[in-house]
Amino acid sequence: MVKVITINILFDLTEWQQRRDLLVRGLAAEQADLIALQEVKLPEDTSAWLAEQLSMPYVYLVPKTSNAEQQAHDGIAILSRHPFVEQKMLALQGQRRVAQCVEVRIDGQPLFFCNGHYYWYPGSHPQRDIQVQQVLDWLGKLPPDLPIVAVGDFNGTPDAPAIALMRQRFTSAYATHHGHEPEYTCPTPLVRRNWQKVLWHALRNLYFNRTLRPWRGTLDYIFVNHAVQVQNCQLILNQPAPNSRTLYPSDHFGMMADLKI
Repeated sequence: MVKVITINILFDLTEWQQRRDLLVRGLAAEQADLIALQEVKLPEDTSAWLAEQLSMPYVYLVPKTSNAEQQAHDGIAILSRHPFVEQKMLALQGQRRVAQCVEVRIDGQPLFFCNGHYYWYPGSHPQRDIQVQQVLDWLGKLPPDLPIVAVGDFNGTPDAPAIALMRQRFTSAYATHHGHEPEYTCPTPLVRRNWQKVLWHALRNLYFNRTLRPWRGTLDYIFVNHAVQVQNCQLILNQPAPNSRTLYPSDHFGMMADLKI
C-alpha cells in the first residue's frame, strides 16, 4: 500500500504563518508516502519548510522555467519518505509551466509519481491540452507494466478536453472510489479574507462566465494507470481553522489516495 497526496499550497504568503500550521497539521495526520505540491513559493522554498516539519527527507523541487525577462517566483515539488531512484522534469509549452516525475520503491516495488501544474485559463484552452499531451507522451515512454500515478492542479474541470485526454490513459482515483468527481476543489473561503481578491474573482467571473455568481469547480486530480488499484480517495485540508470560518490551509482543497500496487 502507498498513500499519496496532492495540494496546491498557494504561493501568496499572506497569512502564511497561520496557513502553514494548518497545512502541517492536516498533512501530518495522513502520514503519506508521497506529497505533490504546486505553487511552492520561491526563493523562500515553502516545500523545504513543509518537508522538514513532516520529517520527509527527500525533496525534488522544480521551479517554473525562467527567461531573460522573468525569473521563477514559484514551482512544484515532490516530498517523499522513500529515496528517489530517478527524478526528471519536463518543460511545458505555455506560461513557463513544468511537470516532474520521480521513481521510488515501495516494499521493493517500483512506482512512478508525476506532478504537474497546468495552463491556467477559465474554461477549456488548447494550450492546456497540449501540455497534458506532452506529459502523456512523456509517460508513454515508460515500460507499459510500470505503476504510474499522475497528480496535480490541472486547472481544468472534469468536462474539459484536457481531462478527457487524461482519461484515455488513466483513471481518476476519486471518481473510481466515489463514482463521480468531487463537487469542487477550488476556491476555498480563504479568498474571502481579502477584498481585493474577492473583487478580482468577481470581475474575472463576470468577464469569462457572464455571471456574478461565485465560481467553484474541480481542478485537482489523482490519476492512476492499470497497474494501480484505488483503495480509498478523499478530499483533505478542507476544513477551516478552529477560530475562523474563512482561514483555510490554501485556496485549494487537497486530495489523498490509498493505493495498492
